[in-house]
Amino acid sequence: MKKRYRILHHLYLTQPVGRRALAQQLQTTERILRAEVDFLKDQGLLIVETVGMHLTERGVNLLQQLADVIREVEGLAEKERRLADRLGLQEVRIVKGDADADPLVKKALGHAAAEWLKKTLRPGDILAVTGGTTIATVADQIPRTPLGVEVLPARGGVGENMEFQANTIASRIAAQLGGTYRLLHAPDVLSDDALQSLIEDPQVQDTLQRLRSARIVLHGIGQAIPMAKRRRLPESRIEQIEAHGAIAEAFGYYFDAHGNIVHAMNTVGLRLSDLKHIERISAVAGGSSKADAISAVAFGSPLQVLITDEAAADAILQK
Repeated sequence: MKKRYRILHHLYLTQPVGRRALAQQLQTTERILRAEVDFLKDQGLLIVETVGMHLTERGVNLLQQLADVIREVEGLAEKERRLADRLGLQEVRIVKGDADADPLVKKALGHAAAEWLKKTLRPGDILAVTGGTTIATVADQIPRTPLGVEVLPARGGVGENMEFQANTIASRIAAQLGGTYRLLHAPDVLSDDALQSLIEDPQVQDTLQRLRSARIVLHGIGQAIPMAKRRRLPESRIEQIEAHGAIAEAFGYYFDAHGNIVHAMNTVGLRLSDLKHIERISAVAGGSSKADAISAVAFGSPLQVLITDEAAADAILQK
């Protein structure tokens, strides 16, 4: 059962995919995979076409039904309970693998977050999302579900590729959910005067008010120094952040290992104080390299739900 579940899961994340490519991902031979594919095809769980294999609706449904069973069998459910207790969270979801070593694990994180959103969102909800490569995978994985929600960027733009900016991700998720979206046109780094000028703009004020009315927030977690460099902060500021022991970043706040805020950026969007009034706050982050950052943000913010991978979970639990 575990082997066939793994095939279905990898196929879901990479479809359409050829047999040779799938065999390489699963580190097995084409001959062994062919027998399993023939069985799954006979059960009506997948279709083989010239462009590659993909799951049928029945295959997707079975994959979802088996997920909790497999997590119990592989010990992930118990690990989730331990990690939630360690970090003081309401809920933890762990996917197999290490996002640092395998790009497919990041896709699995996106799929897990998309499933969490699907079960958590209600028609008419306001959802706030941050930018970043991990949250972008959620937009890739979320299925078309007509919920009529409003999706908002949680912050102004980041100096990075357009596809990873919160505005872009918000618009993509809204399209998948049959909803609406608003954009937050604001640079990520602002002077005091520029920040004051922006938040006095009526359109920005309206978007910020809608943001504070969000029921759900989905955000990423960054490592402090790489994030500071990505945001092109002055070298003197980066040295200051590092000297104060910052190891994590979320919402423009930099946290030390104990969850203390050691630096806050001038930015337009949700503030930590706003999060206290939001019903469901979930973070998506994985890879063993992010273990310390995840712990810091869990200790220093009102985080409730964590979606991570087994490598990060193990690194946190071993400390």
